[in-house]
Amino acid sequence: MQILSAKEYNVKLKATIHSTGKLGFTEATAKELKLTTESGVKFAMSEDNELYLINCPARDDDAFKVLKAGDYFSVNTKALFDSLGYDYRKNNIMFDMVKEVVDDMEVYKLIKREVPRKKSEL
Repeated sequence: MQILSAKEYNVKLKATIHSTGKLGFTEATAKELKLTTESGVKFAMSEDNELYLINCPARDDDAFKVLKAGDYFSVNTKALFDSLGYDYRKNNIMFDMVKEVVDDMEVYKLIKREVPRKKSEL
């Protein structure tokens, strides 16, 4: 029998696309993913067009560089989200992240939530 610890399920993993196209991570998410300026982030698309994030402790040529400003981590994903047709300038686009294991690899499914930006944010 395996105990399912509440600690595993209390952290709400989230990321938000800023109006600049950067993907920003909440402090709790950055801590859970163990993001550093030496790490990278990869994205994958499933056959049914579900978007996934793959955390890479060591960055390679296929990974986006993790950036840090103060205590805040982000990834410059403008070109990626532009190519996917996400209108992050007119809409607040947030992702709830759900940890999954696919082909023996830990990945995070990005569940998109989208609401129009307030006029003051445009």
